[in-house]
Amino acid sequence: MSRAARHAPPLAFAALLLGNAALAFGPWLVRLSDLGPAAVGFWRLALAIPFLVVLAAVAGQPARWPGRALAAGILVAAFFFAADLAAWHAGIGLTKLGNATLFGNISSFGFAAWGLWLARSWPTRLQGLALLLAAAGTALLMVGSAELSAAHVRGDLLALLAGLLYTGYLIGIERLRGSLKPLPVLILASLFGAIFLLPLALLTGEQVMPDSWTPVLILALTSQVIGQGLLVYALGVVPPLVVGLALLTQPAISAIVGWLAYGETLTPLDFMGAIGIAAALVLVRLRPAVQEPS
Repeated sequence: MSRAARHAPPLAFAALLLGNAALAFGPWLVRLSDLGPAAVGFWRLALAIPFLVVLAAVAGQPARWPGRALAAGILVAAFFFAADLAAWHAGIGLTKLGNATLFGNISSFGFAAWGLWLARSWPTRLQGLALLLAAAGTALLMVGSAELSAAHVRGDLLALLAGLLYTGYLIGIERLRGSLKPLPVLILASLFGAIFLLPLALLTGEQVMPDSWTPVLILALTSQVIGQGLLVYALGVVPPLVVGLALLTQPAISAIVGWLAYGETLTPLDFMGAIGIAAALVLVRLRPAVQEPS
């Protein structure tokens, strides 16, 4: 049975949800940093590498050169990830937190569509209902949290571009996880991504050395070590459709962060949207992704 078809174990699904919860705090930490978009992305990746190397050694997954073909695949995925971080971090500074998170998570539906293409089948009834609920929940979050205006259009477009780039990263990592363990993949992706981002930060004249290390260190630990670590692990065992829907938990959590940190109002529509996304995740987990004969 293919990875696109099989049902994910409960531990992997729990890791996926926990990873997305950690990633949801990323936009807030980016705002707290005193660096430009490429520079904060560089430190997110660079500071995470020593922690990931230690975790890999403890877990028995030491980072080794995977060979030319696999290394090239990681390099391409890292390029998409670095471009995603640069675009998304720039967008976070130009629009509302809710807008940036919602538009940045367009990858949810892109990666879910990739999963259905892998399965070479139309969604089952439960999958279709889950997708409809997820789309409705996202729309409700958009109405409740996002604020579309001319003042935010540049930030919104950058966040949307970031979401498309992130889809490319997820697809690349999902393919690599068929051959490699999660931590070596993440270590090399972080290394290559940092190599892409540092020259960009220097060329655009950004401040590279932070005045305060606390936000970027917490960002590295929560978003890269915990968030991406658990996500990359889940990409090897959880069907892409489920991963795509689980990514939509990030806007719901970010809406709560925006409310607590910046006083961004939570409306009844926000709560309804979050409930819709949660219901979609329950439905898509009720049975294996492929039940019908092909």
